[in-house]
Amino acid sequence: MSYPIETIRHSLAHVLAAAVKKLYPDVKFAGGPAIENGFYYDFDTEHRFSEDDFEKIEREMRDLIKSNGRFEQRNVSLDEAKEIFASQPYKMEWLNEYDAAGEALSIYTFRDFVDLCRGPHVESSKDLPRDAFKIRNVAGAYWKGDAKNKMLQRIYVDAFASKEELDEFLKMQAEAAARDNRKLGKEMDLFHFEPDYAPGAVFWHDKGYKIYRKLIEYLRHRQERAGYQEISTPSVMDRSLWERSGHWAKYGEHNYSGKTQDGKTFCVKPMSCPGGMLVFGQGIKSYKDLPLYLAEFGKVCRYEAAGGLSGLMRVREFTQDDAHIFCTEDQLEAEVVKILRFIKDIYAKFGFNNISMKLATRKESEFRIGSDDIWDKAEGALKHALDANGIEYEIAPGDAAFYGPKIDNYLKDALGRTWQCGTVQLDMNLPERFDLSYIGEDGEKHRPIMLHRALVGSIERFMGVLLESTGGNLPLWLSPEPVVVTPISEKFREYAVEVANRLRDAGVYARADLRDEKVNYKIRELSLAKTPIIAVVGEKEMENKTVTLRRLGVEKQETVSMDEFVSQMRDAVKMPA
Repeated sequence: MSYPIETIRHSLAHVLAAAVKKLYPDVKFAGGPAIENGFYYDFDTEHRFSEDDFEKIEREMRDLIKSNGRFEQRNVSLDEAKEIFASQPYKMEWLNEYDAAGEALSIYTFRDFVDLCRGPHVESSKDLPRDAFKIRNVAGAYWKGDAKNKMLQRIYVDAFASKEELDEFLKMQAEAAARDNRKLGKEMDLFHFEPDYAPGAVFWHDKGYKIYRKLIEYLRHRQERAGYQEISTPSVMDRSLWERSGHWAKYGEHNYSGKTQDGKTFCVKPMSCPGGMLVFGQGIKSYKDLPLYLAEFGKVCRYEAAGGLSGLMRVREFTQDDAHIFCTEDQLEAEVVKILRFIKDIYAKFGFNNISMKLATRKESEFRIGSDDIWDKAEGALKHALDANGIEYEIAPGDAAFYGPKIDNYLKDALGRTWQCGTVQLDMNLPERFDLSYIGEDGEKHRPIMLHRALVGSIERFMGVLLESTGGNLPLWLSPEPVVVTPISEKFREYAVEVANRLRDAGVYARADLRDEKVNYKIRELSLAKTPIIAVVGEKEMENKTVTLRRLGVEKQETVSMDEFVSQMRDAVKMPA
């Protein structure tokens, strides 16, 4: 009998727990669900798990699978469950909080391991693969995700239905490790981090900052062509602003804030929305002014747990390509579709053509603002815009922003990984809180609808995705150093400088590498730094006014005239239309 992969992973999580219990009898169990590509389980034990334990645990898991143990389910009362789990404090805490009086609880037994679980599981361990799982790592995880609780040990396991699938996944993981943005950042001399002084903040080097600026320049160019106005709002604003918007109640603990000598509390900007609304609120707006597009490349700061920081992918200080579109109800559908097409076209220019969307709906939360009627209207409007235009999407229940539903855009990179980047969020609540209005055709005041929009979300994160997807082999227009000219020996330095100057005069960033090193050493070093084109010049090239080109990822060299090369490069480095 074949089982869904989630069932296999869920069952293997119980096998892992049973193996850990056999090897470390004092262990206390928290829980462990199936996740993408595998599963995890959280343990509390005096033993500190390390890579030295992985093979031993995997061997014990294989032995348990080989034993053909059955997964047996039965329902028990709350009192009986408390007897069974009396020695397991984390299970007991969950049971003590259980409030469904009289409802039976489901438990599963595998060998001598018992767990609270709804299932489903395979019938017997003989239905599980013995060679299609591998322990990935162990990490700290707070009980219930709360930093006030005890830190547990979380064992992550990659698991698939067959060894072939596991091998393919591990191969992709190895490739991903080779493309890790932190590794590429060092090899390409783009950026670094200083955990002791500014954890989660990027120290841009010259070449990395060139890429950062080019990304913003391209997005700015596209926005200006699309009719956006660019604004800039303060980086530090009074706490009362964030209380008015609702961001303080929702994200207060993630804000960087402090009191000034006059006793006021100011916050470093965690997002750009309130500032954009204050700009809209200046002066009288007419229906003829709408839709109004206000864009901002805002530097924002949000506290993230140290354990969650991950190179460019998750930082504490980043730049949002934020925009706020103010429109009428009649304009709403067209604006939503326009934004989604804009996002899709932007991604295509960077080589991302596999795009999916999710409609994130409300979550019952104390932080959610606005009435159910407003939420019904907002969710219905986004759903209608998607359905009426034949746009495929999935529903993501409970993933909405606290002020409104949203459509998140997910791109798939060259390694098959999915990243959430762009978004369009429908907000009928914050314009109310900030008492925004425009004068309609009837001469009366009306409330605008606001769309929060991000094309790539975070410049830093998108740059990380782009680096890893391309392996650092960026398009020429985005490369910080498209061409480096290197002479074979010092006799040809002047010609190397001449070629570099010709390129620079044509608008192509180029430099001559005049270091007193052997040319093969310089070529290896420049290749490691992902230099797209290395132009080598020697006696023959100087006499014939040519250059010999080595292109990144291409074994064959080519020799072309300097004039032809300059002409080619002038076109190749142009920013996409």
